[in-house]
Amino acid sequence: RILKRNIVIVSYPRSKMKSVSRNVLLAALMAAQGAGNTPDGVSSRLMVHIPHSLFKQEGYDHREALFGVPPYGGSIAQNVYYADSDLCDPNVDTTKGYPKRPISDGKMESWPSPYLLMVDRGGCTFVKKVRNAQRSGAAGVLIADTTCLCSDQKCVNASGTNQCETSEPIMADDGSGSDISIPSFLMFKNDADSIKTELQADRPVQMEMAWALPTPDDRVEYDLWTVPTDVVSKDFLRNFKKAAVALGKSAYFTPHLYIYDGVRSHCQGNDGENMCYNLCTNNGRYCATDPDNDLEQGISGSDVVKESLRRICIWKHYGETDGVGVQWWDYVAEFMDRCNSPQYFMNEDCVKDAYKHSGVNGERINQCMKDSGGLTDDKINAFLDLEVSAQTERGVVVLPTAFVNTAAIRGALSVNNVFDAICAGFAEGTIPKICTQCAGCTDPQSCINSGGKCKGGSGGGSGSTVSTHFFATSMLVVIGLFVGAGVWHYKKTREDMRDQVRGILAEYMPLEGEEGDIGSPMEFAQRKGAQQSLISG
Repeated sequence: RILKRNIVIVSYPRSKMKSVSRNVLLAALMAAQGAGNTPDGVSSRLMVHIPHSLFKQEGYDHREALFGVPPYGGSIAQNVYYADSDLCDPNVDTTKGYPKRPISDGKMESWPSPYLLMVDRGGCTFVKKVRNAQRSGAAGVLIADTTCLCSDQKCVNASGTNQCETSEPIMADDGSGSDISIPSFLMFKNDADSIKTELQADRPVQMEMAWALPTPDDRVEYDLWTVPTDVVSKDFLRNFKKAAVALGKSAYFTPHLYIYDGVRSHCQGNDGENMCYNLCTNNGRYCATDPDNDLEQGISGSDVVKESLRRICIWKHYGETDGVGVQWWDYVAEFMDRCNSPQYFMNEDCVKDAYKHSGVNGERINQCMKDSGGLTDDKINAFLDLEVSAQTERGVVVLPTAFVNTAAIRGALSVNNVFDAICAGFAEGTIPKICTQCAGCTDPQSCINSGGKCKGGSGGGSGSTVSTHFFATSMLVVIGLFVGAGVWHYKKTREDMRDQVRGILAEYMPLEGEEGDIGSPMEFAQRKGAQQSLISG
């Protein structure tokens, strides 16, 4: 599921801009803007059940973390404990906090599991706080904001200070949150303070974190947000085409190219001048970060914006109708193979070569780029404006990120993860054949590439299970082996019995006989006269 973000580019004087590193720019970008109302596009609620005096019918306003694994379609309702700490120390003392518990061996008892843990914001990253809470046994985490939003005048007045933040905080992943398995919300200061007051008075508080599951139907829609220079999404872009084709009309894909709003970021001066050097096009309207961290040479931000617009136009002409876009996937793969280097990224001959090998009409795409508003002068580009609006509405923060039925996919951006998420999004009875064949495989990508034949693990379609003929033949062979072994064992046992009887007779029967004697023991044993042989079957 994809997370919401808004990012702003900070402007610098042109004389200083060349010396500013990409990392500094990124830090400024991430801090400059707030997130949307629901960080990952999924409806979630935060309710207080106890005490009733804090109950709100509509629930409490909150922001969901962009990491962790919420139980979509479910909820967590537990007692809340306030750690009275920012929880930045990995050695969490579970015997502190509120409400107070009975004393045992000179210390308060630990927070009784399962529980929701409230911790203060600040001191370290959100991921670190939630990780420490997870290790302490928390089922979920509520981060209590310690600073009012400037837009919340009630909170500002109550705090008795003029300090406030102009934008909402984003509970973003710091890059190490893949091990977080519990959900977390951020509560705004005014609401969080009322919860903490109740807990510090040693009164119980029970809260519920709940998530709605996107309603499935007979067509799944999935989106990908990325940029042409993103390294993480390369393998996915190179390998997902066959899955998109196999899903066909059952799934509709929409690629999105992330563009920074230069106007909002003040990259465009009051006189219309581009204040962000070569990071932007259209006199500072549309911007991107410098991918090679060198503003003097190599690929520039404006180059990234241009390639983004090109891919948008290719999708408009070759993918928007069917939602598959074979030529779009082919072009992206060809571009990555041929032109994805500082020497060839903006080389027109290389781009034409990518057009040729992917079956894209270059003239149509170039005209599309011009007709949308172009990339020069202080002009609005219709397609780039749509991308900026879409990312603001969706609240995309982390790149790359993918959505399936408006829900952000968490975990690695891989063919298998996205394919499994798509197949899980269909309503019962509408699952396409390729999902039946490959979704249950150990390696869905290999199954898709082999036309639906699952070579490992379980799968639901033909080619992914053992055939009836093979199973019956195998069983007959096994039964035959057991029967053969039984016959051999039976004959071997009878032969051993004969040998034992012969030995006994040879030892105890008389060896010499007189007249009328029966002769040697072996003759007696094997005699077939009126009497039956003692050792015959």
